[in-house]
Amino acid sequence: MDMLNLQNVTKEYEPGKKALKSVSMSVPANGIFALIGRNGAGKTTLIRILSTQLSLTSGRASVDGLDVMKDAQDLREIIACVPQEGRAIGWLTPRQFIVSYLMWRGFSSKEATERFEKVMKELGISRYSDTLNRMLSGGTKRKVLVGMVIASEARILFLDEPTTGLDPISRHDLWSTLSRLKKDRFIFLTTHYLEEAEALADNIGIMEEGRLMSLGTLDELRNHVKYPYSIKILSDYRAKKPRQGDLIKGVDGHIQIVTTEKEARRISRHLIDKKVKFAMNPLTLDDIFYYIVRKPIEGEESNEEEEY
Repeated sequence: MDMLNLQNVTKEYEPGKKALKSVSMSVPANGIFALIGRNGAGKTTLIRILSTQLSLTSGRASVDGLDVMKDAQDLREIIACVPQEGRAIGWLTPRQFIVSYLMWRGFSSKEATERFEKVMKELGISRYSDTLNRMLSGGTKRKVLVGMVIASEARILFLDEPTTGLDPISRHDLWSTLSRLKKDRFIFLTTHYLEEAEALADNIGIMEEGRLMSLGTLDELRNHVKYPYSIKILSDYRAKKPRQGDLIKGVDGHIQIVTTEKEARRISRHLIDKKVKFAMNPLTLDDIFYYIVRKPIEGEESNEEEEY
């Protein structure tokens, strides 16, 4: 059985304003599923629906065979969630916050305390166990929330941008923890960090403007692009469509060329001669994301002297 199934899920907050537009997907019951997309793409809306925090407008969604609308109470017994806007209660310490949460989920005081001590040590924040949450840094507060759900016995974890606010070292430490957890839990992760999805996810979904644009393993997503190499032009140079490949204007305004290795080497020599700043590399998830959310530019004009 698939862990997560969506059939034409739509969420309309007000007439004519749809945050999700007929989203359908089926995700295997193992590992980490990462949902990536820009702000406003619909990631948080979807994770709130799946974790029973928000009702859908139309369509159907189920997690582990449980309908998110009809079986919401049963579903809450097997999931845990870190919302994007979640905050640790400021007037409690991490110990009070996490232990009380675990006892609410049914653990004894002794077992809840043992689980708390273990997760705080694993996340490297044991020294803050008895400090008021409101006195902690933003990154440490985020770790407390993540620790709360990790310490639970929930088989399904919904993590909405869990590494936001963490420094690079803490982020990589959390990656190691999630990689260990995915062996026996299903983790639904949303993130702005494409390298995070590339490093962690067994399956990846790409959303744009409320629609699911693509879904699959990293290798399957690479097959959507057709070309194995990417060149990013880091200046105002007006690039021309390559002989082989596609020209895309990136989300941040830069120009990207996806092409064959041979063509990439030829273009790079031309750019070097022109003293144009660029970066060339094998296709990454970052490149795939730009390609899928920004369609190739057809018939891009350029001056004759700028032809490759």
